[in-house]
Amino acid sequence: MKRNASQRSSESSTNISAQVHSHAPTFAKVLDGRKQPVRGLWQRGARFYAQLSVEDFSTGEKRVRRVPLVNSEGNPVETVAQAIAELNRLRTQRSDDTLPKLGRTPTFADYADAYLAGIKTGQGTKKPGTIAKEESTLALWKNHLGGIRLDKIRPAHVAGFMKKRLAADISKRTVKLDIIALRNVLKQARDVEEHITELPIPPGINRELKSTAPTRELFTPEELETLCQAAMDNKTDGTPVTKNGQQFTDYLRLMAYCGARRNETLALRWADVDFKREQLTIGADGNTKNSTSRTVDFNPALKNHLLAMRKRRAPDSQWLFPSPQRGDKDIHAMSFRESLELARAHAKIRHVGFHDMRHLFISFCVMSGIDYMTIAKWVGHRDGGILIGKVYGHLADTHTKAQAQRVNFGPAILAEAANY
Repeated sequence: MKRNASQRSSESSTNISAQVHSHAPTFAKVLDGRKQPVRGLWQRGARFYAQLSVEDFSTGEKRVRRVPLVNSEGNPVETVAQAIAELNRLRTQRSDDTLPKLGRTPTFADYADAYLAGIKTGQGTKKPGTIAKEESTLALWKNHLGGIRLDKIRPAHVAGFMKKRLAADISKRTVKLDIIALRNVLKQARDVEEHITELPIPPGINRELKSTAPTRELFTPEELETLCQAAMDNKTDGTPVTKNGQQFTDYLRLMAYCGARRNETLALRWADVDFKREQLTIGADGNTKNSTSRTVDFNPALKNHLLAMRKRRAPDSQWLFPSPQRGDKDIHAMSFRESLELARAHAKIRHVGFHDMRHLFISFCVMSGIDYMTIAKWVGHRDGGILIGKVYGHLADTHTKAQAQRVNFGPAILAEAANY
């Protein structure tokens, strides 16, 4: 019986396919040292697999699953002893119901995008600035981990990112913030979707990234006066150094006298100033770093400054610092950054920023003997003054030592003490 060309081609393809599959590695039982098969352990080629009966998280049905065995760093195990150890670990996870759910988990890049979409649409209380910083950091993680699936991320991957960042002279504090951004995503993957059962963060990473903040040079009232004077000066050609000198210096002084942050100060309304109770409310709309308003009791400098500002108040605005370009809309000023740079250059002083005004306030509160808890309440720290004690405690020591030199017992006592 003759076969046509189509039949011959079909048979040829079948034979080729059979040859290919006959040479493909197949699963084989793994034998222990006594040449006995290890229950649940299989090998295909150079890879070891655990065969487990696992309940499908979605359907509740039990399925047999062959899981490729890897070590703690995510690399395939290489020996029978290693394979047996990993098999026993998986069995323990199964009995404790801590195995990841069946099915392929998303890649880190896809899940990070979904996480960002969630927090941008209001699933949380994060501010736009915080979200923007987190998105920038997660872009770095996506570049590093992008195609790796969530359940395949290992501590070695995280440690590799950390080492790469440190090698690029990125500060330990910044790298620690990078780890926090990663942790936020993986915590959601673990606690909400249950894609993973544990966070692949290397042990001891906080200790390794621990850093000591440099001692901040004290910004003095004299420097504040120099900066304010520069902002009000004229240049050699007779034009003013800044276009908004009075408003800018009011802004600097207010931050220095109440400890408010730059954006908190920009958002202050006259309704937030209570001259009767002598209190200034910061963040009345909840728009503060920790989304909580606070009150600062008037000190003499703050009270006098607010009284002076009230005399210059714009009659058509509710804001302490209305925008010069507000037009028909009553909006506050957006930034005094340009004015700061111009005044700083004209004054020829060291590089200082708006946050130095806040540090000036805290520093002089400490040196005036105000207890840390009260200062923390004024500046919006929730730790009861612990951070202030850590960062500014040395100022109190310096101040008390200087004050000790002013103690005078009279010439007779000094003369007698000299003979000891």
